Amino acid sequence: MSFLILGDGLLGKELVRQTNWDFISRKKNKFDFNNLDSYKEFLLKYDTIINCIAYTNTYSDDKIKMYNINYKSVTELCDFLKIKNKKLIHISTDYVYAHSNNFASENDLPLISKNWYTYYKLLADEYIMLKSNDYLIFRCSFKPYPFPYSNAWIDQIGNFDYVNIISTLIIKSIQQNAQGLYNLGTDTKSIYDLAKSSNKNVLGVLKDNLAPNNITMNLKKIKEIL
Repeated sequence: MSFLILGDGLLGKELVRQTNWDFISRKKNKFDFNNLDSYKEFLLKYDTIINCIAYTNTYSDDKIKMYNINYKSVTELCDFLKIKNKKLIHISTDYVYAHSNNFASENDLPLISKNWYTYYKLLADEYIMLKSNDYLIFRCSFKPYPFPYSNAWIDQIGNFDYVNIISTLIIKSIQQNAQGLYNLGTDTKSIYDLAKSSNKNVLGVLKDNLAPNNITMNLKKIKEIL
């Protein structure tokens, strides 16, 4: 199979580094994710498209930008790939489980967190699952390695990990021909626990009031295929 990665952000770059799969960048290739016509010619050359593009300013009040990038553009991509009989691999987020059950499984009903980011990411997941005939969705989150910030939250726990670790799990899942929706991550930890493993000088701090305390996920399904 042939793979094309959309986006060259933190995750996109790492996936390319580990696989040497082709990618297109909004800067390099001058395409607009909000305009399918500006990049659909690239999509026709590949069997599988991996969408790593998202607006990730989690608590931004820019509802329109969140809608356009995290939902509308994803639905248009999904519809086009369905018509062309191509597979869509979409990177979602563990934040859809914020304020939901602890250790939520793929079958649990997520509750909408109090931000547009979570709302539109969840809607995009549901649209893909409803409309696509060939898809793979990963709910996950990842951090730069080594941890570059001076502070890290001690009171938010989840299954996040460094981008190189999460990328390896994504690649292995793809190689196992995974289909459907998967929670993806590693053992439960706080962001501070993760940060201090690569940055001994990081300080543990309390998070702000907006961020959820617990975004843990049930990882049984992904572990079964890996």
